[in-house]
Amino acid sequence: MTDLVTPAVPSLRVGVVGAGRVGAVLGAALRAAGAHVTAVAAESDASRARAEVLLPGVATAKPTSVARSCDLLLLTVPDDMLENVAVQLAASGALRAGQYVAHTSGRHGLAVLAAVRRVGARPLALHPAMTFTGTPLDLDRLPGCAFGVTTDADDTARLAQSLVDALAGRLVAVPEEKRSLYHAGLAHGANHLVTLVTQAMGLLRESGAEDPAATLRPLLTAALDNALTMGDAALTGPIVRGDVETVRAHLEVMARTAPDTIPSYVALARATANSAVLDGRLLPIRAAKLVGVLNDALEKVTA
Repeated sequence: MTDLVTPAVPSLRVGVVGAGRVGAVLGAALRAAGAHVTAVAAESDASRARAEVLLPGVATAKPTSVARSCDLLLLTVPDDMLENVAVQLAASGALRAGQYVAHTSGRHGLAVLAAVRRVGARPLALHPAMTFTGTPLDLDRLPGCAFGVTTDADDTARLAQSLVDALAGRLVAVPEEKRSLYHAGLAHGANHLVTLVTQAMGLLRESGAEDPAATLRPLLTAALDNALTMGDAALTGPIVRGDVETVRAHLEVMARTAPDTIPSYVALARATANSAVLDGRLLPIRAAKLVGVLNDALEKVTA
């Protein structure tokens, strides 16, 4: 594969296929960094409205027209649609040799863009490790964001670094075979955190707290910072202390008021107990009693 001169971001013509929350924001951020956003494909009313807010003045067009208009094509479509979109664009003749085609999927690497490679275009996986609202608020959150990058050519790697630098982000190189593991870590942390926090707010609401979010915010902010800095050493609470009766009381009141939270409580309590045993803070005999209480509670709600 012949190496090409890597274009500077201010000279890039960028097209966006998929004006979802990620595509519209990345397009706007690259535009602010000096790139020329040529066109955007926006199928739904919500996508068109998002493009009007974040990419005012940028033409909306069919995906094939967007692809023909740019040097760097961003495919910001759902994971399950990505391969089909790449195949259709390649088959239509809309892609050309030497063009860069980047997707923003966390799960996928370069294999999903095999059709792009066959026509001589240059594939790139560029996943921002951030949750998006699809509004201008996201533009202020991008600086410092990690981008999971997979490339297979020097010039594509240089372009990826230039893009990440232009977005004030941090490049994290992810091998092709590790993409699913990388994405699982992000999804488990971010998506399941939302579920966990929502359930915790529900319990506090049931306890009479008028503003569950305000009650939790200082505690959760400190816990998250500690966990990111210290890992398992940041663990505190009744599981680590081996307070069997406190855990039993939690489960009894949850069974009466919010039984749907018990399975997640039990799963996380088991994992916490295992970690505390491994690092020596929880005696195995206390852990066994805790796990017995957890198992009994789970059996009752799943029977």
